[in-house]
Amino acid sequence: ATALRHKDVFNPQNERLLEIIHVWKTGRKRKNSILCVVGEPMQLFLEKVKKADRGDQYKMTDRWPLKDLKLVDGKNVNQECLEFELQFDKVYKWTAVSADEKNAFIRCLWKLNRRYLSSSIAFVSTPSCILEGKQHLQEVGNASAEAGDQAEHSAYQEMTPKETADMLKLMEEYEPIVNNSMAFAEKLSKDLQVLDEANLQAIISSEKQVTLLMGSIDEALAEVAKVEETLQVYDELLGSVKQQMDHIQQGNSLLHQIDSNHEKLTNEILFLMSNLDLSEKHRQVLSRGDLSSPSKVKACIAAAEALSSCMNDLLFLLFQGNGQVPSRMQQASELISSTHGPYHDDLLPYTPLMAWLKNANPILFHDLPKVYAWNLSRLYEREIKAFFELARIAVGQGLICKWGTQRNSIPSPPPNYQFLGWGFPSHLWAKSSQMLEQVLRELQPLCIAEQRFIEQFFMLSQDLYLPVSFCHPVHTFLADPLPEQLCPNLLSVCDTYSRLEEQPTQLLSEIFSSLEPELRGFIDTCNKVQQFSCLQVLVTLNDYMFEMQGSSAATSSSFLNVVLSNILLLAKNNFNKCISDQIAKIEEAKVPSRAKGGILPFVSRFEEFVNFSEDVFRWAQQRGELDKAHTKLVGSVFINSLASANLKVNTDMVMMENFHHIHCFLYQKKIQCLESKRREAKQRYHEHLERYVTKYLGQPLEKLNHFFEGVKARVAQGVKEEEVSFQLAYSKQELRKVIEKYPGKEVKRALDTLYRKIHKYLSPEENLLPVVWRAMEQEFIQQYQEFENLIQHCYPGSGITMDFTMEDLLNYFISITQSSM
Repeated sequence: ATALRHKDVFNPQNERLLEIIHVWKTGRKRKNSILCVVGEPMQLFLEKVKKADRGDQYKMTDRWPLKDLKLVDGKNVNQECLEFELQFDKVYKWTAVSADEKNAFIRCLWKLNRRYLSSSIAFVSTPSCILEGKQHLQEVGNASAEAGDQAEHSAYQEMTPKETADMLKLMEEYEPIVNNSMAFAEKLSKDLQVLDEANLQAIISSEKQVTLLMGSIDEALAEVAKVEETLQVYDELLGSVKQQMDHIQQGNSLLHQIDSNHEKLTNEILFLMSNLDLSEKHRQVLSRGDLSSPSKVKACIAAAEALSSCMNDLLFLLFQGNGQVPSRMQQASELISSTHGPYHDDLLPYTPLMAWLKNANPILFHDLPKVYAWNLSRLYEREIKAFFELARIAVGQGLICKWGTQRNSIPSPPPNYQFLGWGFPSHLWAKSSQMLEQVLRELQPLCIAEQRFIEQFFMLSQDLYLPVSFCHPVHTFLADPLPEQLCPNLLSVCDTYSRLEEQPTQLLSEIFSSLEPELRGFIDTCNKVQQFSCLQVLVTLNDYMFEMQGSSAATSSSFLNVVLSNILLLAKNNFNKCISDQIAKIEEAKVPSRAKGGILPFVSRFEEFVNFSEDVFRWAQQRGELDKAHTKLVGSVFINSLASANLKVNTDMVMMENFHHIHCFLYQKKIQCLESKRREAKQRYHEHLERYVTKYLGQPLEKLNHFFEGVKARVAQGVKEEEVSFQLAYSKQELRKVIEKYPGKEVKRALDTLYRKIHKYLSPEENLLPVVWRAMEQEFIQQYQEFENLIQHCYPGSGITMDFTMEDLLNYFISITQSSM
């Protein structure tokens, strides 16, 4: 700090150092710098100083006017912190090397803010005790405790050599009684008591002087407070004077600008007076148009050249001034495109003059559209950039826009609309599409008006013609024999006729060169509002293009059609990319192996996407792109359904529920392009239901089921039905043993266990339990009848029957169903 206060650092700039703090940037590698608060005459600055690479010199790296400081964040909310923030045009985050330096630095800023900046800086997360230079009670207590600890430690400090010598002298003086420690200690205590009494009397005698000193200090503090109040008043007065001086300075700059504009205007007027003045002699020669002799031809040529020079200067001024038209793109918070109609009206009266110039000097006329396009492109670039900037702000912040004319917006969602997507707020449902449509409707009249103007003014959409008022001299000239000196000029005129037809689309592309890039950027902004905003962008562009095709605007602005076609292609590409991303997520989705079934996540996402897209396309003029996307998405859902084979629960049960859910959903939506997929979902639902029932059917009578499966296998191998009982493994005795294991009560208990298991794993949302249980009952009854038929044919006359009847079996199912209700 001592080196930093050297005169070589600040004095060369006549600055005075007020406060410093050693810091480094928060969150980065520690590289120490020094922030300095310095003062100049009538201005304060905050400067960042670093130590030079060599020597002890310092150099300044950054400098900010203190009047631009907006916020000081001390970060001291609940506990002391070394970090703090200073907000100028951007936020700078610093970390101090010590809390004392940080507090002193912030206190200095606070005092300067009150004294010189009219309290324009906000201080947050900084206790008032730090700003006012006071200490917390806790800090005071801590200081007292530290002082006590230091006093306690000081009692046991090592004696100095002088103290040691005095102690030895005292021991020698009282050597006779040193051996008697009690007497020696009593002697020392008496001497200490005498010293204490002497000190106490000295303190009492000086009490009056202390009282007088305290009174003087109080009076001095009162005077200091009065001086500070007076200084505060002076500071406020000086602050108002500073504001008035700033206003005066601004007024002076405006006066200088007015003087400069006045001087430029005077020069332009003088230029017009000197260059646009056609002499009376030239006017008479042009009005007579006499080409009867070589001298008169030369006079006509000189007059025509003088007139051309005047016209060139006039047209240059017209087009040069057109590029300086002030922008009227937006007013306050309104989003309204600029209109150049008044300037077009000012130029259209010169159209006959342009027709004369087109015939008189085609080369000059050929360059005029380019000059016009070059000047107008700069103007439109500024206006279009400002227009789209306001539109982007409106999309991001929900700005309420006022339209220049009455227009129809797209319909808003119904009042009871509930968005089923990924948590998007319902109030953002149509904001981006409404803003996009407003932008398109504001650009259309702008482009059409500009195209009509250049077609009319530069005669780009009509045949070449010569107005009567300007044709008489030319016709007279063509009627006479052509002088040899004018033949090359006439031939050059004929050669340039083919280059005069500038196409309006090409010219508008140069004038509105920034329109398509800005519109593409705005489309990207709209796409970022929501995850599926690209759907709304596509619908808006499709509907707008469809509307344009049915109106006169389609033929009025070929340039706008080209731009919108490119933007529509971009919107379709964004939409296709979004669909491809969704398909990839569905195909790559993996269901956790511990999942208990239910509706798979990618099926739910497909359903949510369809709901959202159908709401967006509800009023769309075309939906071909959406139908293709739906077909691709549902195809990927059907393919990924096979990936659930690793589930913890039965795969057929999960597939049965999901295909039933897809079938019901598609049946409810009634989407024409997905009807075939709906029928396929229904078919696959029945297939998985049948496999699920067949797999679980044998569980209640497992051993009996295995026994009769063996019987059917023997019959299939060629064993006669009446000879099956002679097989050792399938004898009547073995049959009786198996039947005895399944009494009626055991069968009912097994069916009840099966019902609870099915109820546990089936999802309640689909409500398929009654359907599955009914199918299970029918299949079980059919199996029972098959067992009875095998007993009658393979074991005739044995008298063997199962322990339960068909009626018992029906009662079991009824009882289980009723008990679960």
